[in-house]
Amino acid sequence: MKTTKLSGWVGGWAPMALLALGVVASLIGCSSPPPPVVSAAPPPPARTVAAAPPAAAPAPAVAAAPTPPAPPPIMPFEEAVNFAATNLFGKAVLPEGAARLPLVIDPLIDGNSGAQSTATVSMEQQIAGMLKAKFPRYDLQPFTTASLARAPLLFIGTVTAVDKTGSNAPGPREWYRVCLALVDLHTGKIVSKGLARARPDGVDSTPTTFFQDSPAWVPDAATTGYVRTCQGTAVGDPINPAYWDKIVAAAMINDAMNSYNAGRYDEALDLYRGIARQGGGDQLRVYNGLYLTNWKLGRKEDAAQAFSKIVDYGIAQKRMAVKFLFRPGSTLFLNDQAAQYGIWLKQIGTRVGQAQTCLEVAGHTSRTGPEPLNERLSLVRAQYVTQRMDNGAPGIMKRTSQVGKGSREPISGLGTDDARDAVDRRVEFKVMDCPAAT
Repeated sequence: MKTTKLSGWVGGWAPMALLALGVVASLIGCSSPPPPVVSAAPPPPARTVAAAPPAAAPAPAVAAAPTPPAPPPIMPFEEAVNFAATNLFGKAVLPEGAARLPLVIDPLIDGNSGAQSTATVSMEQQIAGMLKAKFPRYDLQPFTTASLARAPLLFIGTVTAVDKTGSNAPGPREWYRVCLALVDLHTGKIVSKGLARARPDGVDSTPTTFFQDSPAWVPDAATTGYVRTCQGTAVGDPINPAYWDKIVAAAMINDAMNSYNAGRYDEALDLYRGIARQGGGDQLRVYNGLYLTNWKLGRKEDAAQAFSKIVDYGIAQKRMAVKFLFRPGSTLFLNDQAAQYGIWLKQIGTRVGQAQTCLEVAGHTSRTGPEPLNERLSLVRAQYVTQRMDNGAPGIMKRTSQVGKGSREPISGLGTDDARDAVDRRVEFKVMDCPAAT
């Protein structure tokens, strides 16, 4: 069976230099002496020897590409944020004349998971204080639809755990990449960038309440567009279209998440419902929000319907990861989550059956522990989840295959075995081509 693959986020560049030398040979003409005189006839006209052609000028050497500047040193986290933000705001090419420039911040996110975290929140607070103290020309405004209507400057940023080479490939995370971007919403282009490298100590990647509670992770175009606008771009590049199209919805989602984090679930539910009815509402954060708020309000039937929307969204994206929490070293679920898991499994089995599709069910673990044990444990968990799905939706076992991925495909990669890398200890469902009937 064939599994649909998705692309990831990694960017990089390296200098190249090439020198070329041209060698040109010139030809020189030769003449014979004139014949002897036989009679008094006038001598023949003198023979003219053609001048040798001038030697061709040597081909100019191709200039070597300039050596790129050395990356900034790996600094303490707060120092790295200060370094990146100072470069971003200090070097921005801004319109002249206006005394103050309105600026909104679309909340910063983790570059690997797309979640807001304790670290990203602290970055925003630090940067807000810096704007007030050092860059008073920027007038910080709330991230709302009303503020966006005035086409202000837009500030975004990511913090991404990477290995020693700067990659998010499997393996230990050794430093964090702080990436900041300033976008002019009048032109839709990036007007400044800031980059720094931070030491891992002092970086708290614990997701905020909404992202901790969210049951599913699915590749989401709007979030990916945010990350790609910040990472791997240069000044003058346009904002990513997938992000640009949903900025207004992002402001509304931010209000809903703030209400959820504050425990105002009725208010959050109303906001999520409104977003779902409007353009730009087809996003994972909206579907997760509808599920969470209904569940918190005790509306289990509505929560089940909301989770079915998450499953449909995952099927459309060909991939969905669900955060099942198991007891350490076991295939058994944590007892306090069992009620929700039953709803999730029934909805996955039902929607997959209705879609007449087939799935690869892949278990994943964090990178702690021996990898052979992780692979075996992840396989057994995938088999257990499939069996539980089949109990609620008989026949689903015939439409699935199971595989254990161990820790080979992390999203967080932190190896902390807590809320910070819960998404790594997931069970993932990938849409596959169904085998031909025999």
